[in-house]
Amino acid sequence: MRKIVTLIAVGIILTGCKNETKSQEEEVNSEIAQSTAEVKAETDSSNIEITPISHATAVFQWDDSVFYTDPVGGAEAFAGMARPDFILITDIHGDHMNAETIMALEPGDTKIIVPKAVKKQLPDALQKNLIVMNNGETIEHAGFSIKAVPMYNLPQTKDAMHVKGRGNGYVLEKNGERLYISGDTEDIPEMRDLKNIDVALVSMNLPYTMPVDQAADGVLAFKPKKVIPYHYRGKDGFSDVEKFKQLVNKGDSNIEVELMEWYPKKG
Repeated sequence: MRKIVTLIAVGIILTGCKNETKSQEEEVNSEIAQSTAEVKAETDSSNIEITPISHATAVFQWDDSVFYTDPVGGAEAFAGMARPDFILITDIHGDHMNAETIMALEPGDTKIIVPKAVKKQLPDALQKNLIVMNNGETIEHAGFSIKAVPMYNLPQTKDAMHVKGRGNGYVLEKNGERLYISGDTEDIPEMRDLKNIDVALVSMNLPYTMPVDQAADGVLAFKPKKVIPYHYRGKDGFSDVEKFKQLVNKGDSNIEVELMEWYPKKG
């Protein structure tokens, strides 16, 4: 009888040890999970998901909102993408403005935010969709604050490919997060003076915008948290975005440089 009691006691002790070990394991696993979540939150804090389409064209998912910038390439370029809540167009050139693509997307009553020069070149069928913005103007639309900012070539001349006031870059803000889309610009004072930008898309291609070193200098002036080079195909091929990344991080290692595939390989 005493032997049976002893065996029962040993069993209770072992069960208690197992339960304590299991409890410790659960506590450790919980701490690991919490730590992983904290790290993820620190490294992926942006609410903006960017899908490059090509060159200057992209789809943005920001919380529950979707918008397109400079949609070109036909409706097939946007196959499988959510319909936009609004569209941004920066300039009149064909790599930014394509009426056939916009019509093929069947915008319905989707608003299209454009500079005045773009409005003049879009067909009557789209005029009801347009919201015209000039450099320096700000509107509230679909839960966003949207500011039109200058984009132009230096030096400023009448025969420049991009004259000041014709096109728009854009700064969008929602819930304290700020996105900058440069459009076709050089390292202009208005870009250097930007503040508190979380994500910046910056162009760099010759002879249309600026070389890599100027783009890096401009970025180092306004110090976004993250910068994404885009619009980097020029007359002589692609700009060296790896060099851009090196120059930016040499100047400020705290700026994240994300390289995306803006030029899908054919075939």
